[in-house]
Amino acid sequence: MKKSKTPSFITEIQLKVSNQQERELIARFQAGRQLYNACLNESMARMELLKSSQAYQAAKKLPKGKHRDEAFKQARRAYRYSEYDLHYYVTLTATRSNWISQKVDSNTQQKLATRAFKASEKVLFGLAKSVRYKVPTRFRSMEGKSNKSGIRWKSNQIVWGKLAIDGIIPDNDCVIQHGLISTIKYVRILWRELNGKRRWYAQLICQGQPFFKPQNYVSSGTIGIDLNVSNVAFVADSHAGLLPFAEGVPTFEREIKAIQRKMERSRRTSNPDNYNPDLLCKKGNKTVKKKGTIKKGSRKWNQSKNYQKLARKKRELEHRKTSYAKSQNRRLANEILRHGKDIKTENVSVKGWQKRYGKAISAKSPSFFMSELTRKAESAKGSVITAIFM
Repeated sequence: MKKSKTPSFITEIQLKVSNQQERELIARFQAGRQLYNACLNESMARMELLKSSQAYQAAKKLPKGKHRDEAFKQARRAYRYSEYDLHYYVTLTATRSNWISQKVDSNTQQKLATRAFKASEKVLFGLAKSVRYKVPTRFRSMEGKSNKSGIRWKSNQIVWGKLAIDGIIPDNDCVIQHGLISTIKYVRILWRELNGKRRWYAQLICQGQPFFKPQNYVSSGTIGIDLNVSNVAFVADSHAGLLPFAEGVPTFEREIKAIQRKMERSRRTSNPDNYNPDLLCKKGNKTVKKKGTIKKGSRKWNQSKNYQKLARKKRELEHRKTSYAKSQNRRLANEILRHGKDIKTENVSVKGWQKRYGKAISAKSPSFFMSELTRKAESAKGSVITAIFM
């Protein structure tokens, strides 16, 4: 599928889901998850056969050019490793499993196949070490190909076959109103866990530019910025400043550590056979009892209701921390763009910072700030240029 060249933005709307509708959505997501895992497994199998083939190895040795590209295409064609070959496989698999074809429409099936193919292609190109098969708690979104069939938005509702779910649309929200009057390319439906409860959302991928609030105007001009672990310095034509990332972010460090200790005690109680026996160790003149380590090898873990409750509390605290940091960094990006939209910055390695300043990077999220700054600058027809200054 060719990538769309028109600009896009996302409008997110919360859905008003009844208990019966939620049961149906969970069943459809379960069918989609199993179909995605089947496509991912088939795609990885074809990729391994392709990588070990003589034609592929010979193509890698050729110099860059048309002959090399054609050799790769021939090798892919021989092992049916392409997006459209996987579309044929997903249709065949869903048809053989009658209940999956009833739950998931053909357009959504093809998008799941495309998603699985791109995941395997990252491994082929060396952009990822492995793929991750989805468990029910990690499979959180499905989308269609257009707003004409399958998952679509119609009359302020998500319509998916016989399922029609109303959206919660505030009257005075100019951002959502702007998305509703824009042309909708396709629709994504997803869920999040908030305060231990599942919340459902519709994401409308719209054509055009996102809505800019009056206070978040973008000026023309050039800005130089210098990133640090916890702040960013910027210099514009008529203004300069030093702004902190996610100022006052609640890290909940003590609370999360206390919950983790409770979770570990609960897990040891529920899975005594998965741990080595406790040891008596000398610590100076004292003899202390050291907890046994986890036994090697893959093992089945039992999770008690108390453990699951603690895990939900931990996820909620981490969600609150992340949401606050993202909100503050979005404000920071808006503040910088008020002084110019052409950004020049040093090419720094945030991954390198993560190894040295893991906690600070986790709390402040400078990588999210840069991605948000780039997205907003490009939406305003600006640019972000990264360079290595000597």
